[in-house]
Amino acid sequence: MKESMGNPLHLKSLNHISLVCRSVEESMNFYQDILGFDPIRRPGSFDFNGAWLFGYGIGIHLLQSEDPESLPKKKEINPKDNHISFQCESMGAVEKKLKEMELEYVRAIVEEGGIYVEQLFFHDPDGFMIEICNCDNLPVIPLAGEMPRSCSRLNLQHMQRQQIQQVAQQ
Repeated sequence: MKESMGNPLHLKSLNHISLVCRSVEESMNFYQDILGFDPIRRPGSFDFNGAWLFGYGIGIHLLQSEDPESLPKKKEINPKDNHISFQCESMGAVEKKLKEMELEYVRAIVEEGGIYVEQLFFHDPDGFMIEICNCDNLPVIPLAGEMPRSCSRLNLQHMQRQQIQQVAQQ
C-alpha cells in the first residue's frame, strides 16, 4: 500500500465546481432559489456566457453550453451517480420544501453501527444531482492514525489548525 504523503499539493479547500448548462438563467434561478447561493461577479474578460455563484464556502460556476441540445437529458435519480452533497440543519424542513416546490426526489437512509444518515437526492435543471443530508451524524473515521471526527465545519476547522501546527513544527 502506498504511504500517505499528507498534502503534497498544499491544498486548502474546495474552491468551486463548474457545470455546463442548457440555460445559465434557469440554472442560476435553481441555485439561488432552491439552494440559496448568491450571484457574484465573474471576470469581465470572459467572452462566453456564464455566471458565478457562491455559498456555503464554495463557488458554483455555470457555463452556457455551446450546443444545449447535445447535453444528456435528465435520467432517473440514482444516488450512486455523480453528485454534490450539502449538509442541512433539518431533513424534515428540506423534504417539506422539496414537496412544496414539487421537485422530484429520492429518499435514502444509510446505517452504520446504529448511526443513521438521511439523504434526499434530486436534479438541477440539467440533470446534475444534488444530495441533501444530515451527514454530520456519521463520524469521519480515518483508516489509520487520527481519532474519529465529525464532518462538521467546526471539526474541519480544528483539523486544519492541527495540520498547520504540524507543518509549523516540521
